[in-house]
Amino acid sequence: AGQKVCYSAFKRSCYKLAYFQDLSRRVGFQEARQACEIDGGALLSLESEAEQQLIENMLQNLTKSGSGISDGDFWIGLWRSGDGLATSSACPDLYQWADGSMSPFRNWYTDEPSCGSEACVVMYHQPTANPGLGGPYLYQWNDDRCNMKH
Repeated sequence: AGQKVCYSAFKRSCYKLAYFQDLSRRVGFQEARQACEIDGGALLSLESEAEQQLIENMLQNLTKSGSGISDGDFWIGLWRSGDGLATSSACPDLYQWADGSMSPFRNWYTDEPSCGSEACVVMYHQPTANPGLGGPYLYQWNDDRCNMKH
């Protein structure tokens, strides 16, 4: 289930947001990736500030729609492959898009990515959280453990 919206101005003309208020329906990164592929798509690769803004607007519209949306981050298609912990200063350069996109665009929250055991990326959506050093936890990216449920 999810909201599908299409535009003609972007490389990928259709986007689908799936948000589950019921925590038991949220899934890990690989499950989300597979669900997108089964649906004929891919987890989102963001290629520009304009596309980032489009997604932010979609999330704001979803929030305003009265669907009762609350805190809950969204998986995007950025991840770091390989086993073990990445602790070097090169870690941010190890992230790649799951669909093979080569886009260098990034929108990390302050002090992210933290690397270590966190290798999959979410777009923050925590409207009720108190702001941190980087401001509200809204729309910036954070690396998280791949088995977390979002």
